[in-house]
Formats: sequence, structure tokens, C-alpha cells
Amino acid sequence: MNAAWTGIAVAALIVLLLLMLSVKIVPEYERGVIFRLGRIIGAKGPGLFFIIPVVDRLVRVSLRTVTMDIPPQDIITKDNVTVRVNAVTYFNVVDPNRSVVAIEDHVKGTSQIAQTTLRSILGQVDLDELLVNRDEINQRLQQIIDDVTNPWGVKVTLVEVKDVELPEAMRRAMARQAEAERDRRAKVIHAKGEFEAAETLADAALRLEGHPAAMHLRILSTMTEISSERNSTLIFPLPMEVLRLVDMLSQSGDRPAKLAAERQADET
Repeated sequence: MNAAWTGIAVAALIVLLLLMLSVKIVPEYERGVIFRLGRIIGAKGPGLFFIIPVVDRLVRVSLRTVTMDIPPQDIITKDNVTVRVNAVTYFNVVDPNRSVVAIEDHVKGTSQIAQTTLRSILGQVDLDELLVNRDEINQRLQQIIDDVTNPWGVKVTLVEVKDVELPEAMRRAMARQAEAERDRRAKVIHAKGEFEAAETLADAALRLEGHPAAMHLRILSTMTEISSERNSTLIFPLPMEVLRLVDMLSQSGDRPAKLAAERQADET
């Protein structure tokens, strides 16, 4: 009797153990790839499902996005400048079956292809393009890496170049170039300002020349400003007609001398 109860207890224990081995629970962010006697059956989950103990083997695959840093790479650009570049890539599994069957470790494989692609692409661009067209380079990297990892069931969603370290000599040269560019712009802006000011003054002179009353008002305004700022200054205003008369007299006085010079030149 005791032997019978012992046998029943052992059988119940074995059944319970097999039941525990056959019941699998996979969370929402995972899938369970099942191999039956070495052949792939497919991916199951999420939730509760059963497998055949000993016969079936379960491989869990995460579908969450993986954020992976690409180690710093020493790269020689197209214009022979050595830079040190690091980047980050975001990818996730879209086909659990291929991610298990097509490659041994899809995370390591994606990391290696990202490093080699980073060195290859950045070696084909100039330093200026690397610093300015960062978005375009990121898109090229993402497309190339995604094309390689697609047969593995891995989708690369984003690749970002994080930091570009330049040699100290190159940083000093770029600083001097930026300073020279700022000086050039300042000189151009100053020259444009002087040109616009000269044009404005010329227009004002033409307008004042055509309106003598306006010229008198301008002179009176200037006298008022000077007298308010410098009280010790003495101002002797002269009408414009007097100045014109002096100019005419000086020209008429010089005329006989000019005529005499011309006659002497003709005689010689």
C-alpha cells in the first residue's frame, strides 16, 4: 500500500514538473521563438502558451528599441584631416525568426556593421561637410546600416553622429578663420554704411541747393546747436549772397591774369 502511494506521488510530481516546463509566459515586449527537434516552428507570444518539454526549445527575443553607442573611431576625412568621431544608433527586432536564425548575435552584428559603415562613409566626405551637413550624413548612415541588417530581421531607425573631436592645430586654424570671416563681414558692413551715408548726404545737398530757404534754416539750426553746446564760441553769420559775390569777384580778378598768360603763350 505504501509503495502504491509512493508511486502515485512520484508520478504526480513528474506530471507537475512537466507541466511547469511546458507552460511559458512571454511579456508584451518579447516573442518566444520555438524550435522543435531543431526545426523552427515560429514565434509565439505575448501571453501564456505551452511547449512540449524536451522536444521544444524556446528562445526569447526582445522587440524593444536598443540604444547602442558606437565606440569612438579615428577617421581620416576626404581632405586628409584626422578626426575622432562617436555616434549612437537605435534599432529593434521586427522579425524574431530571422533575428535568431539568420545571425548568431544580432546586437553584436549591428554594432560591428555600424562601426565599419561609420568609418567608410565619413572617409568619403570633407571636414566642412561633416560639420555642416550632419543630418544628411546621419540619413546616409541609417540607410546603409538598415540595408545590411534587414536580412537579419533588424530595423535601424536612427543613427546620430554625436561628437566630432578635431586636433588642436585644426581647432586653432578654424578659430583664426572664423575671426577673419567676422572681420571681413564687419568691414563690408562698415563700407556699405559709409556708401549709404554718402548717397544720403548727396541727396540732401541736391535738395538744399534747389531750396535756398532750406539752406538758411539748416544754417540757423546748426548755429543754435553750437551755441547751446559751446557758450564761448562766437558766430558771425554771413549771407550766402555775400559768399557768392566774393567768389565772383575772385574769378573776375583772376581773368586778366589768365588772358595775359594765354597771350604770352601764343606769342611764344
